[in-house]
Amino acid sequence: MPYALFSNDAKLSKAYPTAADVWKIARNSGLVVDVVSPGGKHAPHPVLDHDYEIKPCQLEPHEDPARNKADAEHDAQTELQLAS
Repeated sequence: MPYALFSNDAKLSKAYPTAADVWKIARNSGLVVDVVSPGGKHAPHPVLDHDYEIKPCQLEPHEDPARNKADAEHDAQTELQLAS
């Protein structure tokens, strides 16, 4: 089942093969923040900023989650190369 990033039930991202893939894209886009639990008893844990959610989604016509993932990984690699 494909997953995407949502805000108030509006799909904001392309579909990706797994929720973990969407988390990775969200983190790379700066949409993930580390939150400390009240009292600081537990280690910080990642949450999506701005009440975003990662949920299962329907595919758009001709959308390929595996291709979206490959494109995102290629874009991230290109950004790393340009930054160095």
